[in-house]
Amino acid sequence: MENRKVKFDSHTNLLQLEEHMYPLVDVKTPNVFHNLFPYEEVPKIAFNDRIVPHHMPDEIWITDTTFRDGQQSRAPYTTEQIVRIYDYMHRLGGPKGKIRQCEFFLYSKKDRDAVYKCLEQGYEFPEITSWIRASKKDFELVRDMGLKETGILVSCSDYHIFYKMRMTRKEAMEHYLSVVRECLEIGVSPRCHLEDITRADIYGYVIPFCLELMKLSKEYQIPIKVRCCDTMGYGVNYAGAVIPRSVQGIIYGLMVHAGVPSEMIEWHGHNDFYKAVSNSTTAWLYGASGVNCSLFGIGERTGNTLWKRWYLNMHSFAVPSTAWTPPSSQRWQIIMKKRSVIIFHPVHRLSVRTSMSQERVSMQTVCSKMRRFTIFLILRNS
Repeated sequence: MENRKVKFDSHTNLLQLEEHMYPLVDVKTPNVFHNLFPYEEVPKIAFNDRIVPHHMPDEIWITDTTFRDGQQSRAPYTTEQIVRIYDYMHRLGGPKGKIRQCEFFLYSKKDRDAVYKCLEQGYEFPEITSWIRASKKDFELVRDMGLKETGILVSCSDYHIFYKMRMTRKEAMEHYLSVVRECLEIGVSPRCHLEDITRADIYGYVIPFCLELMKLSKEYQIPIKVRCCDTMGYGVNYAGAVIPRSVQGIIYGLMVHAGVPSEMIEWHGHNDFYKAVSNSTTAWLYGASGVNCSLFGIGERTGNTLWKRWYLNMHSFAVPSTAWTPPSSQRWQIIMKKRSVIIFHPVHRLSVRTSMSQERVSMQTVCSKMRRFTIFLILRNS
């Protein structure tokens, strides 16, 4: 007890005892939480009534996955479409970068061409980043493109570590850390995507791994971000729910036990159980500054968090430093001159009339789940 430091918490203005350190638990057999995810029944939500405090960050923002996850459940965008959407992201996010970053695949020539075209726009926001698997071959793509940050897939559940990667926890951690170190060696900031975190051993693997990431970040003086990926959509925002399904429990563990600051924590939700938006908002309320969204909520399998819905939640809570100023009337005139319009519209069949020419603009139904949603439409008359 006497060896644990007492430190001042500027968020609560109280002295706090340094938290217990959690070492890696290198199990011989995978822990797949059969008690919560039995194969013969629906997943269970268990409670232990351990309540963690709210920890609203000083600033919150959106990061975008439209060009990565958003292309995995539809026909891929053309280079021209990517550049156009990226331009709209810049305008919608405003000068403070409320849409802070967007991520791209780098595997095909078309993907790389789109990155180069977007870089030519010269925008500060959204910053262009990439997504790679934790392999040195993939890392060479990032280095060759000259990007400042890349996402790295670091699967963290035993389902993935043992059954997909055929490794032990220790082997997986050492492999991931070696790739992260390579990024740091040439000054690239890693963003670690903790895949399947809501089925992972949080205190036996996730927190020990993130502790090592924070040590590397301090050693190289380069920020390392942590993206919490609710890959199966199992996260819940109920107070007192047990980890690994508790969203607030995961965020609390990363901040308090692993020492990951709010601005380095991102939530990436999937909508399998229609909780992507509520879980994303919960992640923010309990300490994550970033929420990963996609246009229309389109994404791999069941979709991701919708830009607009999380944007509305952002403004339901008055965070002064997060206030967003709409584009000036002059900027809107520029948009109108280009015969484009950005509107909110209650959609049934994704069909509206523009106020400019009254010409009917139709789009095929992207997903049957959107019939009763109010969504962002970005339309352009040819």
